[in-house]
Amino acid sequence: MARRSKKGRNVHGMILIDKPQELSSNRVVQVVRRLFNANRAGHTGALDPLATGMLPVCLGEATKFSQFLLDADKSYRVTAKLGERTNTSDADGEIIAIASVPELDEAALLTAISQFKGVITQTPSMFSALKHEGKPLYEYARAGIEVPRKSRQIEIYSIVLVDYKAPYLTLDVSCSKGTYIRTLVDDLGELLGCGAHVIVLRRTAVADYPAEQMWTLAELEALAGEPNAGDYSLLDQKLLPLETPVLNLPHVELEASGINAFTHGQPLDLEETSELLRIYDETGCFWGIVERKADNRYWPRRVVVYE
Repeated sequence: MARRSKKGRNVHGMILIDKPQELSSNRVVQVVRRLFNANRAGHTGALDPLATGMLPVCLGEATKFSQFLLDADKSYRVTAKLGERTNTSDADGEIIAIASVPELDEAALLTAISQFKGVITQTPSMFSALKHEGKPLYEYARAGIEVPRKSRQIEIYSIVLVDYKAPYLTLDVSCSKGTYIRTLVDDLGELLGCGAHVIVLRRTAVADYPAEQMWTLAELEALAGEPNAGDYSLLDQKLLPLETPVLNLPHVELEASGINAFTHGQPLDLEETSELLRIYDETGCFWGIVERKADNRYWPRRVVVYE
């Protein structure tokens, strides 16, 4: 059978998008893919439509390494409204409970939020993208069906009180993968005895990527120029290297024979101890990553295919 040709360019790299409110993460990826005329694109962890901020988008072979950013630590600035609880724990949902907001001074708020610092247990909202029997939880929720969800451990590295003008509370949160800020706010509202929901949410950081390297869709549209013009040079200059999601891993350089073995799925005998390694050739070209197995040999985990 003939191999189906891919539509678009073989462009490889990652770009940090400042996601606008109301657009889904998948829609943002579609726009970026169109602007770059890329044959493949994917994000590294969805943001709710209500949320804004950093959304790394991988193009081409960089999509093979997006999972590593799904596991990365993240930071957010969130504004919550106390006194109202919604079924989605954010402003897009329906109000399901209203309560008076107690008198809260800074000391009381600091005491409350300090209880969420460290390793805690969260139960994901029914209005989340987690899947149950192949379907996202939010599909069950919209159909009025409640399904069991497993609680899981996450870690809040820091939670800082930024501002409080009743009933609005603003926090800066740095956390591990899998943390639901909506759930955090809902749990805080329950602890305070009045309920709460998210009204503004912005992701300020993913891993160590600098916020100043984010681009808005409008800025990329301007760089793209006329549709179908065919000149992508200004856009391509903004791409981060395709190995960006795995730059925290140690690396080794291989001679041509080693690269040939690696790209053909053969194990490597390396005097290394790390579980995962980045692989480069002698010219500094990135070829993928290897994983150390039980036989202490390094086997290909992800291989870059340059076409």
